[in-house]
Amino acid sequence: MNQVTIIDYGAGNLASVMFALKRMGIEPVLTSDPEVLIKAEKVIFPGVGHALAAMDALKAKGLDVVIPKLTCPVLGICLGMQLMCTHSQEGNVAGLGIFNEIVYQFEPNQKVPHMGWNTIFKLSDPLFAKIQEHSSVYFVHSYYVPVSKYTSAASYYGKAFSAALQKDNFYAVQFHPEKSGVIGEQILKNFISL
Repeated sequence: MNQVTIIDYGAGNLASVMFALKRMGIEPVLTSDPEVLIKAEKVIFPGVGHALAAMDALKAKGLDVVIPKLTCPVLGICLGMQLMCTHSQEGNVAGLGIFNEIVYQFEPNQKVPHMGWNTIFKLSDPLFAKIQEHSSVYFVHSYYVPVSKYTSAASYYGKAFSAALQKDNFYAVQFHPEKSGVIGEQILKNFISL
């Protein structure tokens, strides 16, 4: 299988992504070195935590400049997806601007985080090959990206929102494929075989 590089910038869920890949027989490279990332075949950009602190960590390593310039397939996961957008209400912070979208907080009357299994629908792009409409995946998030021209999968929590985004070589999912059982494993396989 192709070499997979995971961006290490101090944001959580690195271990669970690494274990998921190792279960698939892939030994990922973990790095924060821009030179290594530029030469990578596939890049996974995971994230759990606060958007402002995560952006500060990316900037400290110069990764805020490198990530948008990557030409290989890139997969953002959870906070990684949100940081790929133009702006987040979490910490009122500018993101990487890959997707021209704003990340909004769920309504005050909604229980947050939106946590647990939820279905995805309107599936498009190669990430969802062999995945059936209304398959269930695992979410943990308090902020969301609205449905837009970049949406390659949607889900519903009080309203429809983007469960996945896609533009050029950039793919992103709001849910955690590494915690989504056989469906998540197939999504990771699809990404690796792009």
